[in-house]
Amino acid sequence: MRKHTDPIHEAERSTLGAAMLAADTVPAIAAAVDAASFDVPRHGLIWEAIAAQHAEGHPTDPVAIAARLADEGTLTKAGGGPYLHELCAAVPTAANGTYYADIVAKAAKRREVTALAARLSANAASGADLADVLATGRAVLDSATTREAWPDPIPFGQHGHLPAFPAVALPDWVGDMVEHVADATQTPTDLAGSVALAALSTAMQGRLAVQAGPDWVEPANLFTCCALPPGNRKSSVFAAMIRPILDAEAELADTIRPQIIEAVIEADIAKRAAEQATAAASKSPSDPDAINGAKRAALDAEAIAIPVEPKLVADDITPEAAKSLLAEQSGRLAILSAEGGIFATIAGRYSGVPDLDVFLKGHAGDLLRVARKSAPAEYIPNPALTLGLAVQPEVLREAARMPGFEDRGLMARFLYSLPRSTVGTRNPCPPAIPGAVKTAYANKLAGIVHAMHHRTEAAVLELTPEARVRVVDLEREREPRLGPGGEWEPILNWANKWTGAVVRLAGLLHLAEYPISGHATPIEADTIDRATVLGYYFADHAIATFAYMGVDAATGPAAELLDWLSRHGSQGMSVREMYRGVRGRRSLRTADQVRAAVATLVDHGYLREQPRPRSKGGRGRSPSPRYDLHPDTAMAGGLAS
Repeated sequence: MRKHTDPIHEAERSTLGAAMLAADTVPAIAAAVDAASFDVPRHGLIWEAIAAQHAEGHPTDPVAIAARLADEGTLTKAGGGPYLHELCAAVPTAANGTYYADIVAKAAKRREVTALAARLSANAASGADLADVLATGRAVLDSATTREAWPDPIPFGQHGHLPAFPAVALPDWVGDMVEHVADATQTPTDLAGSVALAALSTAMQGRLAVQAGPDWVEPANLFTCCALPPGNRKSSVFAAMIRPILDAEAELADTIRPQIIEAVIEADIAKRAAEQATAAASKSPSDPDAINGAKRAALDAEAIAIPVEPKLVADDITPEAAKSLLAEQSGRLAILSAEGGIFATIAGRYSGVPDLDVFLKGHAGDLLRVARKSAPAEYIPNPALTLGLAVQPEVLREAARMPGFEDRGLMARFLYSLPRSTVGTRNPCPPAIPGAVKTAYANKLAGIVHAMHHRTEAAVLELTPEARVRVVDLEREREPRLGPGGEWEPILNWANKWTGAVVRLAGLLHLAEYPISGHATPIEADTIDRATVLGYYFADHAIATFAYMGVDAATGPAAELLDWLSRHGSQGMSVREMYRGVRGRRSLRTADQVRAAVATLVDHGYLREQPRPRSKGGRGRSPSPRYDLHPDTAMAGGLAS
């Protein structure tokens, strides 16, 4: 093996090795270097391949990079496959990738300055006019102190490889269906897994809760949301996972339809009898028997209750319609959709006024009042709403900016999945879902629907002593993560509900595992452990999702400032000018908040500080820094130069 003694070249090797070992280091390294920063030509080729792979959402390991270089016909120039593995073996730790990248960047800058000095010396020796030499030197110095090519910004919420959905934590009949649907549709397991949990929540129909503590009863309905770009067959996955519920809903409707017809006829006959009795009494106002007969007939007609046709699932529905359906369906309803239009509807697309109450209270089980125009208001004591959505990622960003969605906690109620798209790597001839798997899933899910539909009260599941200890341990583990600097501090509102979400998941897993006897048996510690695996999966995805939405503590203000700059800013703005423009916005109320947001935008490559002119004679206060906006962002927002 060839020895490498040049420390700069060793730093280049370590930078590349770190990027291939840990994809999550690539954005930070990219902020410091580009292909031209590497002194060794083949290192520049390798870095270009790593950066391109990461930008496309593909792996950056040595095998993937070798394949890309081979496709481009430059693998031999880059040193071959063994050299890529040698780079990874040489790096002490991937965690120091940005440290090595800084060494590479500084070395590149020194080479630029050295080249500049040689050029100035040559110009001076040629007898050129001194003023021309100085002017040329300043121009070259300006270009040497800033990159001529402005690299692509590092998007907010850029994340490495998030964990895949742990289907193994589900009961076998659910997990098998999730994995086979994902395989048959060539989609991430996260999508089918997220919809499966919403399907279980729908099947329970708000008739399931968990006694998590002495004074803590957690309802077991869920809000789930999987974000994937277009073309990821979201509708196909939804159709496969919720079909048994729709079939069971139709069966329930068929069963009760004769009773509805009978009751409608009886009600009509009773109403006509009451009308006739009233007419007879009006002709004999002094006859008490006629008057009392009319009263009894009216009460008899009023007492006939017409059964309601079961409606378990709705799609695109307004908040008012959701309230009415909840009242009609005894406080239980699921909204399952492969689109994100429900967010715009909640925000007031039709009414012009945001209406979040039914969704906030429907998740928590809080008393909900349903106003009626032509009848007294109804009260739903324990509403149970399920939401299962699959949306395009950009829909989440738009939703996070809608009035009240973040502030009132709607976004904190969802269990998010943010998987990588499989588009571009899909098998064009995937296997079909095995018939036995499909049948088992359909029969068991429909069986739960039928069993739970006729319950009038929620089944409250107890915990075994060991399971209760597990829940206390979860609370103990969670708390330090919420404090200043804690892992979950950026998603504090969401993380405050994390243990409750794990308990809800445990309730669903328990009854799915034991649909016959589960109502009478306590939840065991093993079920809490499996729910915890799901809980940590959703926590990792929540961190990435909230960062992507731009509403976490770190990137929220920066995302808000970037949004304003792309529409209203101009090149060369100072912090003061930005502050004047955005003053009063939710997360940019002070100059310090704007300054911090600017620093974040600089770190991500959206802003770049202009070179500062020196004050005359070296005296006086230096002018405030001014910033240019990345040209791609500026063009997208129509920014003036």
